[in-house]
Amino acid sequence: MSRVKEGKRKIKGAPLPIVPILQKFLKTYEKHCAQSQTSVCPAIKRDLKSSIDSDRVLKKFTFVRPDDSPPTTLPVSLEPLLMTIRDEFYTLGKEICIWGLQLSNPEIARLALFLELKGRATCPFTTLEIVDCKMDLWSLGRLGKALQFSSLHSLVLDYCKFGNEEIESIFAGLENNRRLQGLSLRYCGLRPQSGPRLASVISQSAICELHLDGNYLQCSGALALLKPLAEHAEMQGKGQQATASPDTQKAPQLLPAGERRSSTFNQITKSSEAVTVKTTSGKKKRKKGIKKKSESLTEAGPWLVKLHLADNGIDGKGRGENDLLEFTQILTRVIKYSAHLREIDLGNNVLGEMAAADILEALRARKTGKRYDNENGKEMTSMGRYFRGKLPILKITVTPQISSDTFRSIWENSKKSGITRKKKKKAKN
Repeated sequence: MSRVKEGKRKIKGAPLPIVPILQKFLKTYEKHCAQSQTSVCPAIKRDLKSSIDSDRVLKKFTFVRPDDSPPTTLPVSLEPLLMTIRDEFYTLGKEICIWGLQLSNPEIARLALFLELKGRATCPFTTLEIVDCKMDLWSLGRLGKALQFSSLHSLVLDYCKFGNEEIESIFAGLENNRRLQGLSLRYCGLRPQSGPRLASVISQSAICELHLDGNYLQCSGALALLKPLAEHAEMQGKGQQATASPDTQKAPQLLPAGERRSSTFNQITKSSEAVTVKTTSGKKKRKKGIKKKSESLTEAGPWLVKLHLADNGIDGKGRGENDLLEFTQILTRVIKYSAHLREIDLGNNVLGEMAAADILEALRARKTGKRYDNENGKEMTSMGRYFRGKLPILKITVTPQISSDTFRSIWENSKKSGITRKKKKKAKN
């Protein structure tokens, strides 16, 4: 009798076959395209058929403009795809990527409504990529409003050129966003005036990965962005005990349960997921040695895990020599004190030998655990402004247009020690 019940339980909990679901999805998609007099996106059709053939879930929808299509061919549209996802209640997709299209107002309106779905029809997507697409001011404003209510964890808007008014629509939708963790605005035409707005966004949101490569923030824009990061990191350092390590320090105040981030970036998530096993009594038990860090996720604030600022015109050319000096001073403070930052990319910015030497000194201070905060740089006691305690390794990329010795030293001080790895392997053996 017990075996029969056990068999029924297995059948009841068995996953639904994916092939019929995808076959029906494709059929509905083709129907919506025919009704709207648009073409089926070849990339979507190819991915669906590939998933059907391999009997696997399709998690990423890539919507791309067809190459070399004849002028008589009907245009592709995003609307039929979104309508199909809605009609088929397809909740297995996690990423939607739109590349190289001129997006119309109706398409953006449909996408915005889709992102705002709540309650019984929650939007399943956590990643949205809109790469090298054109949108007018109305569309960007509508998208910005949708971002305030979306469940996205990652937003990529690379190669979409923005003016001041256009990017402001996006920034307005990102402020106070407690779910979005990754933002990429590479090669978007951002200027120095975007620096203060970016600083405001990361100070009021949960964003902890920021990719800004290929813009033109220059020293002043990058300085405005880094300033709140430096102040926050320094303030946290002053509030810590001199001998405390980052892992044992008191965690910042948590978000309300409903607003905590459901996941962090891959490097954090993979190392912090709790593993549970069922005991004979049916209760869940956590394996020893694995701590659940998701319970200690911090609230929004001006801190980042990754910051990419490659190719942003950060140099001392023209009148920028004083700006470069000030930028370097702020940057070294972030390097010395930020316990959150793990990676910073400053490649293809001509910082010069003096700035590179300051970066190297800050990296060494971070690595050794000796960091000073006074005008003369003299060592002080832990009662006030002398900070002790090693921080996590910071991977930093700089331009090779400096002396080979300085470049090599920066590289060596921004990578994990091979000796530590060997010791760990010997200990395991």
